[in-house]
Amino acid sequence: MLSRMLSKKLFWLASRTGLAVYSRFPVFGPLKAAVGVMRREDTLLVIERNDGRGLSFPGGLQLPWEKPEQALVREAREETGLEVTNLVFKLRYYSSVEVPVNLTVFEMEAEGQLRSSWEGMPCWLPLSEVRQRLIASQRPVLESLK
Repeated sequence: MLSRMLSKKLFWLASRTGLAVYSRFPVFGPLKAAVGVMRREDTLLVIERNDGRGLSFPGGLQLPWEKPEQALVREAREETGLEVTNLVFKLRYYSSVEVPVNLTVFEMEAEGQLRSSWEGMPCWLPLSEVRQRLIASQRPVLESLK
């Protein structure tokens, strides 16, 4: 219990510090990130973020040597415990809402048992709730959902 609370606080600190610094000093230019949209009936898989910023789709920053697909597979495993079984490219866009980032979006399928991470708690939520609470940089993803 104590280690879970500590890891949540560490993620909050790392996330908020990173955003504050990089939004003012984007020394490496736009970051690269990949996120995955996974549907189950009328719900979407999202992460309830431990930094208090709301919801996000599974995924995250690409390491310099990774392709977007590789980053998403790694991040989905880290954040949700799921193993990605299929990816279909959906769109790519630029956002400067919080920090400059080029986001690649995939529809994804995965299997396994959901588990939380230091970044947050994965959960299935209806689109109406996701629309209200999704972080601003990922809102364009919702426009692509049909």
